[in-house]
Parts: sequence; structure tokens; C-alpha cells
Amino acid sequence: MRYKLLGKSGLRVSELCLGAMTFGDEWGWGASKDESRRGYETFLEAGGNFIDTANVYTEGSSERFLGEFMSDHREKVVLGTKYTLSGALQDPNSAGNHRKSMVQAVEASLRRLKTEYIDLYWLHAWDFLTPVEEILRALDDLVRQGKVLYIGVSDAPAWIVSRANTIAEIRGWTAFVGLQIEYSLMERTPERELLPMARELDLGVTAWSPLAGGLLTGKYSQQSGEEDARRLDHPMLEGFTDIDQRKLAIAEAVQSVAQDSGSTQAQVALAWLRQQQGVIIPIIGARTASQLKDNLGCLDVTLDSEHLER
Repeated sequence: MRYKLLGKSGLRVSELCLGAMTFGDEWGWGASKDESRRGYETFLEAGGNFIDTANVYTEGSSERFLGEFMSDHREKVVLGTKYTLSGALQDPNSAGNHRKSMVQAVEASLRRLKTEYIDLYWLHAWDFLTPVEEILRALDDLVRQGKVLYIGVSDAPAWIVSRANTIAEIRGWTAFVGLQIEYSLMERTPERELLPMARELDLGVTAWSPLAGGLLTGKYSQQSGEEDARRLDHPMLEGFTDIDQRKLAIAEAVQSVAQDSGSTQAQVALAWLRQQQGVIIPIIGARTASQLKDNLGCLDVTLDSEHLER
């Protein structure tokens, strides 16, 4: 495992990030605490130090598990969590990008994680309601209080991110150093605006769903795809597990390259992502330690020009 600087910062993070959305079985398809611990330890043993979670993942179990797992080596982990979403639908202010939501969320995350600070605090999704100045000033306050060290933004339009960092620079506030996006062989929309912007602003990019919800692992085929995909039925997965002929054709191309290179399909898909321009860190998540080990094998895979062109 090698390390990269996260955007315009001196923070060193591993070239793969462990996604902890599967830590906990409250959503019906995650991992138990013991299996989550095995996956966590497998990642650290491979040299990983970058962890990604969110306040809403598995009803808070993801953060609680991580708080327990890292309790005796907190300083070695670069921990990222998020705010914006909430399960408390009866409270109109429990979710959103605004200061009240942010303060409530960060305090709750700190308690669940059993830590005094969060290394990287992500805005989970843009709400198109809160003024950008309110968000930036509130995040800057958290940094000055020592509760948050760095900030990032997830799933927001390029014009908003660029405007936010320009305002932060002018006013002397903390700017975003990370950008989290959905990016994979099957979802390449970010190549139009988000990735060029990230390179221009020197933002570290973390890619969620790099295996397209399992479509790039060989899990689905032309015959079984739609039937198998129905098992991934949860609001947090809505949209990116939709299967069509284009996606299945891409999956078959990945299978062909995997056979040629002697790698698994997941390793090929992750290797493709790692070989794209700029600093792109795939967020890998797995329900079992064995699946995670397979994903980690992408570090030993380098695709040649012929494979990349396919």
C-alpha cells in the first residue's frame, strides 16, 4: 500500500479507502460486528489508514463499530465521516447542510466514534437550500474548535464546489480538500466537469461505488442480472444498481480483460480507476474479509494500453 497527499493538504492517506457502509446488519445486507472487525483489521494489515463512513450508515452502527475497533490506535487512522442525511424524518431540521444540522450531527458522530476529533468531515450531499457562506463558516468553526481537521464535499455540482472554495480562499476560511463522487467504468459522468475541476483546484478524489454496486465483480450476467439486482433493495442503493444492456456489455468487457490478465473482475475495475488521471482513491467495501482481500489485490494489477482501450 502506498500513500498519497489528500488534495491541497499535507495529510497522507492510503491509495485505497475502506468504506464502512457495510459495517452493521441493520439494512439487511451488511456484516456482523465480528466480520466487520475482520475486514477492518485486514485493511490495516495491508497498510491502509483511510476509512470512510457516515452518520446514517446502518443506523449508526458503522460509526459505533469503528469507534470500538480503533480505540487503541486512533492516531494511526485517517477517519472520514459525513453529515447532511438523517433518519429522524419527524424533525425538519434534523437533516440538511445548515449549521444546526451540522452541529447536531458532528456531536452525535463524535460520541458514536468515541473520539475527540474527526480527520475529514464530509458534506454528504448538497441540499440546494443552505447558503454556501453559512456552510463554510460553520465548518470553519468546527476546524478552529479542533473537532474537525479537514473538510470535504460529496455529490455536489462542480459550480458549487468551485464557488465554495473561492469564497473560502477570499475570506480566509477552511476550504474543501476532498471531493467524493460516484465514479466507475459504468458511471463516467464526472469526467465532464467534476474531475477537471478537481485537478484544477487540487482536490483529492474518493470514488464511491467503484464496482457499480457489484455489477463489475462478475456477480451479474446477461441472464441473471435483473433478478439478482433485486436483492440490493435499499434507498441508499437506489439508482446505481439499475441494470441495462450497456452496463452488462461493460461487465463482459471487464470479464474478458480479467481472463487475459489473470486477475479477478473486481481487481480489473479497481485497477482501471486507479490508473485514471489525477489523485483518485477508490472506496472499497465488502461484507467479508475474503472479499476485501480480493479487492486489495488490485494493488498488484497494472492494465496495459490494450486493456485500457477496451
